[in-house]
Amino acid sequence: MKRQSIEIEGFHHDAPIPSASKIGPFVVSSVIAGKDPKTGKVPDGIEEQCALVFLHLRRIIEAASGTTDDILKLTVWLKDGAHRKVLNQEWLKMFPDEASRPARHTFSGQELPGNMLVQVEFWAVL
Repeated sequence: MKRQSIEIEGFHHDAPIPSASKIGPFVVSSVIAGKDPKTGKVPDGIEEQCALVFLHLRRIIEAASGTTDDILKLTVWLKDGAHRKVLNQEWLKMFPDEASRPARHTFSGQELPGNMLVQVEFWAVL
């Protein structure tokens, strides 16, 4: 099986890395930030950043020919632990079925760059 880089319109890394990588049924993302797909800038508020992170997550897994039901695990970095409530709101929108949610681990990301308040990466099996 050959590795395939996954990219989506309006979301790219500054470094020479893809948004995700796929080999066979496995998809692993690089870090996903809440960048505005039109401007490439990170908005100031946690609500908008979280909404954009989950939008990009959905678009990336779909570009890999999967759905959010294929996501096995999310790793999340929050600059401020108090933002977990906002994160959980987006989490519940994407994964409303408590009997079918991916695993998740949330870390403190004090060193997130600039005004970035949240980052996510995921593992999926298609």
